[in-house]
Amino acid sequence: MAKYVLKRLAAMVVTLWVITTLTFIMMQAIPGSPFNQERNTSEAVQRNMEAQYHLDKPVYVQYLYYVKSIVLFDYGPSIKQPSQTVNGMLGRGFPVSFELGMTALLVAVLSGIVLGVFAALNHNGIIDYLAMTIAVLGISIPNFILATMLIQEFAVNLKILPAATWTSPAHMILPTAALAVSPMAIIARLTRSSLLEVLTQDYIKTARAKGLSPIKIIIKHALRNALMPVITILGTLTASILTGSFVIEKIFSIPGMGKYFVESINNRDYPVIMGTTVFYSIFLIIMLFLVDIAYGILDPRIKLHKKEQ
Repeated sequence: MAKYVLKRLAAMVVTLWVITTLTFIMMQAIPGSPFNQERNTSEAVQRNMEAQYHLDKPVYVQYLYYVKSIVLFDYGPSIKQPSQTVNGMLGRGFPVSFELGMTALLVAVLSGIVLGVFAALNHNGIIDYLAMTIAVLGISIPNFILATMLIQEFAVNLKILPAATWTSPAHMILPTAALAVSPMAIIARLTRSSLLEVLTQDYIKTARAKGLSPIKIIIKHALRNALMPVITILGTLTASILTGSFVIEKIFSIPGMGKYFVESINNRDYPVIMGTTVFYSIFLIIMLFLVDIAYGILDPRIKLHKKEQ
């Protein structure tokens, strides 16, 4: 296990290096300077500002400063908001984004599994067709379109839910729903197809022959193996939900990291772009690592063995 963990940690470091390097290359590929929009400042002032952020240095020197800031986890002040540090923005915004993302993920997983199980147990029935229709609609509608529809219906027309900010449980409902529907649909379809396959296995037939109740067969025997494909895509779904929350946070005026990230791209605020990208990359790489560990917990057949000498 220790050898496996060390290998995974090394792979995680390499993956993070690739992501951060590509981020740096893409930032450099954008023409112009973050200070081009500062029309009221003189060229001398702009040069001083570029020197403060090392933007007047050769590209390889900028890259070394970039790597140093990642290693020290100190990204300095924001270009567009010099009074605020990137670390401070991360500290304020991430708890909100994390709460939104994890709430949406929890709703998506629980509702998706329930929907998929009911669809599989009523195969080719009305419940199955209804569940899969909901799943297809959930996959087809982008979350930002769904968010607009939810605001129009529940906040504007019916006036039963608030449309913006993040100050009470009621404010969490619409953005959580907008984020959770698409992954819920994916999980529902995957759970249904996987459970239908598992229910045809010999050990399920044996359990039925022993007289076990259908509920016990589903929960204790079938569902555990049927959830393996769901666990497989949890890392990807987590990435999708967290990155998708950037747009949702902007639509619902939620004070999370999405607000800073979107504004930093528009303003070409390099330190904020770099900080949010690295922070989320580390978080998502860790999530993928935890998914691998979850395999062994859910399926005892998956073990780490030493190669025979």
